[in-house]
Amino acid sequence: MPGTNLTREEASERASVISTETYDIALDLTLDSDTRFGSTTTITFGATPGASTFVDLVDGEITSITLNGESIDPSVYADSRIPLDGLADQNVLTVEASCAYSRSGEGLHRFVDPVDGRVYLYTQFEVPDARRVFTTFEQPNLKATFEFHVTAPSGWQVVSNSPTPEPEPAAEGTSTWHFAPTKRMSTYITALIAGEYHQVTDTYKGAYDEIALGVFCRQSLVEHLDADDIFLITKQGFEFFEGAFEMGYPFGKYDQLFVPEYNMGAMENAGAVTFRDEMIFRSRQTVAAYEQRANTILHEMAHMWFGDLVTMNWWDDLWLNESFAEFAASHSATHATRFTDSWTSFTNARKNWAYRQDQLPSTHPIAADNYDLHAVEANFDGITYAKGASALKQLVAWVGEKDFFAGLRAYFTKHAYGNTELTDLLDELEAASGRELGDWAKEWLQTSGVNTLKAVFETDEEGVFTSFAIEQTAIEAYPTLRRHRIAIGLYNQVEGRLVRTERIETDIRGASTPIAELLDHAQPDLILLNDDDLTYAKIRLDERSFNTLLESIATFDESLPRALCWGSAWDMTRDAELPAADFVSLVLAGVGSESDLTAVSSLLRQAQTSVNIFTADDARPELAERWESGLRALVDEAEAGSDHQLALVRAYANAASGPGRLRELLDGQLEGLMVDTDLRWTLLTALARLGEAGEAEIVAELERDNTISGQEHAAAARAIQPLADAKAAAWEAVVSGDIPNETRRSIAHAFQVPGQGELLEAYVDRYLTMAETVLEEKGVWMAQVALIPLFPLANPSQATLDKVDAWLAGTQAGAATVRYVSEGRDDLARALRAQSVTA
Repeated sequence: MPGTNLTREEASERASVISTETYDIALDLTLDSDTRFGSTTTITFGATPGASTFVDLVDGEITSITLNGESIDPSVYADSRIPLDGLADQNVLTVEASCAYSRSGEGLHRFVDPVDGRVYLYTQFEVPDARRVFTTFEQPNLKATFEFHVTAPSGWQVVSNSPTPEPEPAAEGTSTWHFAPTKRMSTYITALIAGEYHQVTDTYKGAYDEIALGVFCRQSLVEHLDADDIFLITKQGFEFFEGAFEMGYPFGKYDQLFVPEYNMGAMENAGAVTFRDEMIFRSRQTVAAYEQRANTILHEMAHMWFGDLVTMNWWDDLWLNESFAEFAASHSATHATRFTDSWTSFTNARKNWAYRQDQLPSTHPIAADNYDLHAVEANFDGITYAKGASALKQLVAWVGEKDFFAGLRAYFTKHAYGNTELTDLLDELEAASGRELGDWAKEWLQTSGVNTLKAVFETDEEGVFTSFAIEQTAIEAYPTLRRHRIAIGLYNQVEGRLVRTERIETDIRGASTPIAELLDHAQPDLILLNDDDLTYAKIRLDERSFNTLLESIATFDESLPRALCWGSAWDMTRDAELPAADFVSLVLAGVGSESDLTAVSSLLRQAQTSVNIFTADDARPELAERWESGLRALVDEAEAGSDHQLALVRAYANAASGPGRLRELLDGQLEGLMVDTDLRWTLLTALARLGEAGEAEIVAELERDNTISGQEHAAAARAIQPLADAKAAAWEAVVSGDIPNETRRSIAHAFQVPGQGELLEAYVDRYLTMAETVLEEKGVWMAQVALIPLFPLANPSQATLDKVDAWLAGTQAGAATVRYVSEGRDDLARALRAQSVTA
């Protein structure tokens, strides 16, 4: 039985016999129920006469089915499908049903704000969850127009893809919103957001048209809403994309809605983009948070053209959707917003995510073989997003930026409102650039693994290069040696600064590429391969360059080369080539003056990981004390009220081994530090981790902050305590509890704690037992919440690794579960290897 799965072959077969035209969808949100809502769907579609197929509906309670005027017994509905037989050339299907509100962030999610009791709804349909709200042919290449009719309480805001109409009175206290038909689009980018949302409006006046803009949030977040900054980034994005694509925005109005308990960062619903409402900052944040929000806004906006206007034929090209948006967000931020160093932030965060993902046993080609929906849902990962974006950045370097965008413009024009495959894009890029891209696509998109680049050279007595080559390697399992367009930077100490004195851009291929341009050059203080981060590859520094880095990483004039060096050092630490203690020393030497706040956050997290799991048991206490005292010194030295001060205090909370300084910080005893709501929770949770804050203090803090965020923080603080009862309750909540998705996630991420190994030892076996069935019981999203953060990684041991290996050898669990456990297993094995490396 297929259940909620759908294979690529089934989708292809269905698309070969039907062509969708229109959906008319009536949703009744006024039922006397907080668990179900009314859903009536009428679909008009063409078909091969006499053909049979099926439509999708998940968790429906069907009252009637009518096909071409003939009633169908609702009992035919089974396994989330309604079979349709004897189709005509033109067909009309009507299904009357009720559907279930969600608490998992899938389908139509219902949330009641604990602050004021107001109700908020929103949809999340990617990958296959429109079928949880209305009857659908749920696949991206069966596009149609959608006409929504929504009955809801009269005081609500109701938003969908089309402009919001004036509501018409319905029953007492309720109204119906009749939305105009949408443009032709896929089911997964339709949307409904309804409730007592607060709205702010504006207008973008561009070269093509005026675009009505809206920003929405919960009423309890209004005081924190900085709509002006959101509108600023939005307008800058529209100006950039409409100019770069030479095409106006295709979907009329543009609403951005910040919604609670959201699984993803955001979703590109056409004209009605939804975001995690944590992006409405209720407490002080560093500039990195604002940069990330801007990046997300631009990412979703890029999808309006690449994904919504022109859509993949099937989910095999999911990577192209997400990789392009990822690339376009950093590119547009650099050229159009105040965040001109966005590629540095990409290198410091997103690209490290890709490198890690690409070295796991679950690695896959960028263009993954998404043979069914379960495979798709597992591939929303660092390869699909960040490695793909890195490959596109390399493609831009390969064909040239001008020709790249010329090809995009031709692609959008040719395929507007249609569906495509990768070859359609490559055809236009080849035509624009004159470059043959078939071989490039095979190397970059259809293979797995990351290459490593290293400079191999000789010098004479005076330090002048007599030979110089770039050595490229790959691991045995994924041996592809790719073509790379890279820059080589030569850096020297000049008046106390590390300055690039020469740059060479060149193509490399194969195992070794001689670089004749560098002959007769003096060896610099530091040689940086992949300068400007044009390609996707790990880099290794020669001995002199690494020593320069240890002494002078804080003296780079620019942030991007420093990011590349940070990344190389972290790679070496993860690969057990650099002792964890050396990485910690490097971070302590440079993080206090690092200008990129995304890097600051990443480095502090990586160094804490180096202490916690990459350091052997007998060496850990000494390194932990050095890390903690070093952080405390950096906190004291940081400029009062600065972003660095805030980031360092957060890191210190994770490193603190005793309550004294934490209590001082919580009491406001640090000049310039604003101890606001979220920072109070950070410090209190750190105390709870140490067993120094109990239930009474958590309850008191929750009384100060009785919001959904406060409840989530309190749940995490309870779970992180070094108490057997706290761990038992947390485990039960995550694995078996009926709690909202975001609360479940908060608890799960607070469960595995370094230093609590004895307390957590019993949960190794319980984890492996749970893993056998959790995906079938909870579905992909909720199973991830259990399988990933609950994996027993925080206190690495060979005994745990042996148990995991035995489980993997004998399990009958599905491929997705095996993937998540295998990824945890790889991290565990890496930790044990790293522990064996000493200074």
